[in-house]
Amino acid sequence: MSRASVRGMSLIELMVAVLIGSFLILGLVEVFAASRTAYQMSEGMARVQENSRFAMDYLQRDLRMAGHFGCVNDQSHAQTAGALQSHFENKDFPLQFNVSIQGYEAQGTAPGNTLDLAMAAANWTPALPTYITRLNPLPGSDIVVLRYLSAEGVPAASVAMAPGTTTIKIDPARWATLTSNGAPNPRLFGIADCNYADIFQATTAPDGTITVQNTGLNKTDFTSDRYSASPAGQAMVYRAEAVVYYVAEGTAPGTQRALFRARYLADDANPVVEELVEGIDSVQMLYGLDTSAGTANPPTGYIRNQVTANTVAAGGNWRSVGLVRIGMLAKSPNRAASVAPDNDHIPNALGVIFTPPAPYDGNYRTAYESTIALRNRLYGN
Repeated sequence: MSRASVRGMSLIELMVAVLIGSFLILGLVEVFAASRTAYQMSEGMARVQENSRFAMDYLQRDLRMAGHFGCVNDQSHAQTAGALQSHFENKDFPLQFNVSIQGYEAQGTAPGNTLDLAMAAANWTPALPTYITRLNPLPGSDIVVLRYLSAEGVPAASVAMAPGTTTIKIDPARWATLTSNGAPNPRLFGIADCNYADIFQATTAPDGTITVQNTGLNKTDFTSDRYSASPAGQAMVYRAEAVVYYVAEGTAPGTQRALFRARYLADDANPVVEELVEGIDSVQMLYGLDTSAGTANPPTGYIRNQVTANTVAAGGNWRSVGLVRIGMLAKSPNRAASVAPDNDHIPNALGVIFTPPAPYDGNYRTAYESTIALRNRLYGN
C-alpha cells in the first residue's frame, strides 16, 4: 500500500469539519430557541384566554342574578312600600339586601386614566366598608357587591308566625336544593311570593323546619300572616346570597394577583372566600343607568348613561342600574416570551390604560371586555 492511501485528515480539513458542524449546531439551537419561544407565547396566550373566560363566566352569572327575589324581582317589590323586607340591622354591611348591586371605584381607574398597578393607591370611592377591607383587596381594581336569592327554591309547606319566632316548613327531601353550589350549611334564607319577600337568618332541622327568631342578625319580626294568603306553592324558600368580587394576592407562588369571591352564607362576619382564578390583574366596571328615576318608578328598559361606581353612589342610583360593562386585564401566570408593547399596543380596559411594568417581566397581557344586562332589572321582568 502506498503512503498516500493510509494518510489521515489534515489539520485544515479538521478545522473545516468543525466549522461546518458548529454552523449546524448553531442552527439547531436557533430552531430550538424559536420553537421554545413560540411554545411559551402560545401557552401564555392560551392560559390568559382560559383564565379570562372562566373569570368572565363567574362574574356574568352572578351579575345576572342581582335583583332576583323570587316570583318577581326587587324592582317590582320596591313599588309597594314594605314588600321587600330585610330583617337585618340597617347599616352598611354585606347583608343589606335592599341594595342588590353596589360598586366601589378604585382611585385613578376612570376611563381615560393611565394606571401603573405597581404605584396604584389603595383608595376607593365610596370608601370601603370594614367588611370589605378585611378581605385585603389590592389597589387598582374595582369591587362589586351583589345580593340576591338563589336560582332555585323550595315551596313553603307552611308558615307559622308568632311574636319573636316564625317557623317555616319545607319538604325535607328537597333540602339539597338549598345547599347546592358549594353551600352545605346555609343560614341566610329568603321567603318570597309574587307580593312580598323577606330575608332573614335562621336555624334548620333535619325534618325541614326553618326557625326564624328575632335574635342574632334579625332585628325585626315578620309581618303577621304575610304569606298565609299565598296560593299553594307560590311562597318559595330560597338561599340568600351576598357576594363580593375583588382582586387580591393569590396563593400561587410568585405573588400573582387573582380574582376572588367572598360569599356570605351564614352571617356577616365569616364569608366563604374563594380564589377563582389567577392572573387577573384588574377588573374595571361601568354601570348603565336606566332613565327611570329609580325607587319611585319602574324601570323603562332604556339605558342612556354608563358611569363609574362613584357617580352612581353620589346620586344614590343603585336601583337604576340595569347594565354592567366589565373590562378585565389578564396576565399569563408564567413568562411567555412576550416583549414590552409599544405605545400603540398597550392594553386598556374600558378606557383605562395600563402601564407595562419596568423592567418588563415577559408575561403576556391582554384585556377583555363584556356587557351584561341585569335580567332581573330589565323592563317587564
